[in-house]
Amino acid sequence: MHIVTMNLTSDQQARAAQTYVEDKIDASKDCAQVLQDRDFRTRLDVNFATLYTIFIELYGHRGDSMDEIVNLISLVARSWLDRPVDLKNLDRERERDPEWYMSNKMLGGVCYVDRYAGDLAGVWAKIPYFKELGLTYLHLMPLFDCPEPLNDGGYAVTNYRKVMPSLGTIDQLKDLATELRRNNISLVLDMVFNHTSNEHEWAKQAAAGNREYSDYYWIFPDRTIPDAFESTTREVFPDDHRGSFIRLPDGRWVWSTFYHFQWDLNYSNPAVFRAMAGELLFLSNLGIEVFRMDAVAFIWKQIHTRCESLPEAHKILRAFNCLCRIAAPLVVFKSEAIVHPDEVVGYIDRKECHLSYNPLQMALTWEALATRDTSMLSQALERRHNLPSGCGWVNYVRSHDDIGWTFSDDDAAELHMDGFSHRRFLNAFFVNRHPGSFARGIPFQDNPRTSDCRISGTTASLAGLESAQEGALERILLVYSIAMSTGGIPLIYLGDEVGVLNDYSYIDEPSHAHDSRWVHRPVYPADRYALRTNPTTLPGRVFAGITALIQLRKSTPELASGRLDCFYTANKHVLGYEKKSQHGIVLCLANFSDHPALVSRDRFAALQGVVEDLITGHMLDVSGDGIQLRAHQFVWLRFENSTLN
Repeated sequence: MHIVTMNLTSDQQARAAQTYVEDKIDASKDCAQVLQDRDFRTRLDVNFATLYTIFIELYGHRGDSMDEIVNLISLVARSWLDRPVDLKNLDRERERDPEWYMSNKMLGGVCYVDRYAGDLAGVWAKIPYFKELGLTYLHLMPLFDCPEPLNDGGYAVTNYRKVMPSLGTIDQLKDLATELRRNNISLVLDMVFNHTSNEHEWAKQAAAGNREYSDYYWIFPDRTIPDAFESTTREVFPDDHRGSFIRLPDGRWVWSTFYHFQWDLNYSNPAVFRAMAGELLFLSNLGIEVFRMDAVAFIWKQIHTRCESLPEAHKILRAFNCLCRIAAPLVVFKSEAIVHPDEVVGYIDRKECHLSYNPLQMALTWEALATRDTSMLSQALERRHNLPSGCGWVNYVRSHDDIGWTFSDDDAAELHMDGFSHRRFLNAFFVNRHPGSFARGIPFQDNPRTSDCRISGTTASLAGLESAQEGALERILLVYSIAMSTGGIPLIYLGDEVGVLNDYSYIDEPSHAHDSRWVHRPVYPADRYALRTNPTTLPGRVFAGITALIQLRKSTPELASGRLDCFYTANKHVLGYEKKSQHGIVLCLANFSDHPALVSRDRFAALQGVVEDLITGHMLDVSGDGIQLRAHQFVWLRFENSTLN
């Protein structure tokens, strides 16, 4: 059904549409009273025009677009009516403090439930440890029902409203979210919304030939359209299948960007948008506070394009965000876009994704360790770090995934490096194929012919602890000091804080042996945790160093802001950047060399006297001979009421 929009401005069209939708809702039996709720009505008034505009841009060509909007807002209304009172109270609190996630007191942790804690009850039992560590943000890796063994580590979901039976129940998940919230820890889960498992009920119906559910996916009767798409798309997992499509037993072809058992959803169908909106709002009512929006770059397809990071993908995210602003305002989105650096930042906006992983900083921190040269990392911080107000990076040293060298070839060329050759060097270095390497990484999707691969490995093994190389402990603390001090939310892959090493037993598990990323997903290292308070052991020394950084960050308000200013050290081995607030300035310097490095006194020409190094508590005279840093040493220098040149 259409509404008459002739001679109306866009604002008038939106108001007319809202009136039409509200009349339909008011006439319904199950959600009419929602319009009497002041909070809901206020948020609907603020957000409806944006949602309507996006929806018409995406689906306005359809004759049923207004009916779809009515159905969507009715879904949102029912979700709000079902929302628990304690979450509604937190909604109001977060609206009063909309940048709560930008605090310097934020600290993230991430783990697989089964490997770290056994099940959801085991996660509950570890809450006292999470508080000891200082976590305020806990990301549990995919835990929804999925097939065994083909599930891509949980990213092939069969049911978004059911937890894997081996981990617990959906009610246990809700109770865990509540208990974490009582302990000031926000629960973070993945929203896998680019694709489902081929064993999801929708996919089963599509495979059986059901026309309604076939339209939930990109399914074609022959190769004509798939061939046209594949002329411009790239192969993501060529070891699994060629191209973007796989063939079904009945001869049809279905889009499968990643593994063959993950079928891409068709968001050009508004029924898919509404269905996934329902899953998102259901989970938000369980108490999930942050959603990691998986594979955001791939969610919209258009023939004769790369089908990555298209404008419509951003519109889809903004529409999901808008729904949450109405029915679950405390929810924060975090984008996962491992694409060109210029594309990564495109997803970061408070109207789209408030947070984003920072893959470039992560990769270039390791690059600087390998080269002992901070030029590329410094360039990235200067050009690509600062974000719009209210947005922040999630800064990680490593994750559940591999390390890919996502820097721009153009950026490398400015530093007189060939991007292809430099990636080959980095791959060789981190898998111990380069003379003198301290790293003990494992190649992921290795291609000996082209030397192309990505890197698997724990922080400790990549930094030299496994190979017993001199300076390994210092390297671990150095890379974590960068994540802790550049702003946003620092994220620890749990186990890193006790120096967990690669677990090569993954090759003995048939479902894992083909995927080297399981080498850095070990089970809970109980022996190392038992030693965490013993400073004479390596786990104890790693734990003491990382927890000292955590506590220092929490007591340093200058580190809260997501923004920074680069500080030119005139020494390629030493990274420098400033963090500013009304409290003063903290200057961070980090020596990536295996040898001492000097930042000469002329770099501090505007300063006189001594300053405090927050790391050691020592006072340093920067106006004397400058600052001499030991191999892999880092300092956080606090300047009050001073300016740096």
